[in-house]
Amino acid sequence: MKGRILVSTLLAGNLAIGPAHRAAADAGDAIAGAIVGGIIGNAIARDQQRRTTTVYRQAAPSKKTYSSGISSAQRAENRSVQHALNYFGFNAGGADGVLGRNSRAAISGYQAHMGYPATGQLTQYEKDFLLTSHNRVLAGGPTTNQLIAANPMGPKGLLITYRDQLAGGAMAGVVPPATTTVVVNPAVAQPAAPAPVPAAAEPAAPVTEAAVDEGPKMPSFLGEASEASLASHCNAVNLMTNANGGFATLASMSDPAVALNEQFCLARTYAIAQSEQLIGKVQGVSAAEITAQCKQLAPLLKDQVAAMSVNDKEAVVQQVSQFVLSTGMSPAQMVQTAKICLGDGYRVDDLNVALGSALILVVLGEPVYGELLGHHLSQGFGASKRPDLSLAWYQSSADAIARGTTPVFAPGQEGRNELILTAASEINGTGGAPRAMQPQAASSTAMPSFQISQ
Repeated sequence: MKGRILVSTLLAGNLAIGPAHRAAADAGDAIAGAIVGGIIGNAIARDQQRRTTTVYRQAAPSKKTYSSGISSAQRAENRSVQHALNYFGFNAGGADGVLGRNSRAAISGYQAHMGYPATGQLTQYEKDFLLTSHNRVLAGGPTTNQLIAANPMGPKGLLITYRDQLAGGAMAGVVPPATTTVVVNPAVAQPAAPAPVPAAAEPAAPVTEAAVDEGPKMPSFLGEASEASLASHCNAVNLMTNANGGFATLASMSDPAVALNEQFCLARTYAIAQSEQLIGKVQGVSAAEITAQCKQLAPLLKDQVAAMSVNDKEAVVQQVSQFVLSTGMSPAQMVQTAKICLGDGYRVDDLNVALGSALILVVLGEPVYGELLGHHLSQGFGASKRPDLSLAWYQSSADAIARGTTPVFAPGQEGRNELILTAASEINGTGGAPRAMQPQAASSTAMPSFQISQ
């Protein structure tokens, strides 16, 4: 009897965490460690301890038979849709990843509110606008609360406000949190405080420091360059897509830049949804704390990100590979952390974090993420506008999918790879491969002292 109670308890714990038939696989995703900061690593380590013993039993047939056949990625995206619907006041019920009767009714309410046909089935644009608006809300902080308080429709009114901002061109970018806190691993010895300097017996005469000759410097006449907001850009792209009646296809494409922008913003939405799915498995950690930890990737990979605008793909991969080897971290840990930070970087509009995360994923055997790097180079977000260098990244992603790798972005969109490659070649003007360049030696990179290893 006691044995049955123990088995039932363990099974119930697994069911509470995720679908029964995915328990083992989801646990593998959730227990991946972090390469930066102690907070993500500690939370995942605690999760791993709780899941050390796994009992495999046949799950009872679900009453929601219509959920069979839904992929993990689609279920994650559905959960993001349900969270967004609930936030804006369209009651979708529990966020279980299954768009059932309640979710369809909520979708119809959202569509009617926005003036779309109330079909209960989201078009790609309607979905992208809903998820993008939800991401803006999550990153908006006090500004979002002020907008809600000033609008008689409450959260629902935000959707109208965002739509009107897009139509009028007054689109405020998503600003990362103003302050972040670095969580230091208490197990690592911290530097001792400097010894106090004894006061001088008499006031010393003022000393004028001589100017230090630092040698010639590169002149700059534009001051600090401001980074373009990808979030605002994608809001405008989504509005244009809706006005054009949907996404451009290979047959209907009239402007290759428009087609690439649509696919760029679509891939960004999928990356954010994937990150939210993984963050949901990290217990006891807030979104702000994860953002603070992910921000530490930017200075670690700034040289590699900068090299994208100068070197060809092979040289950049070599440089990032040397960084990955220098960390001494498990590839599985780094992959899961990079997926979390990729979407989080896009969510808060930190393109250096997003680019660094995508580079790590490509080097660690996830070449489909090379599409994102191609988009950044083709459109000039977070990198110099280099359509000639973008082709190799696009091609590597398409080749991986042709070899049987599961697409990460819009897996159900037919002809997507052909559309991207054709549009990129037309923008490049030659259709050829990027020119070869000599690899540059990678600089040594030390991990911060607050990292932990499992």
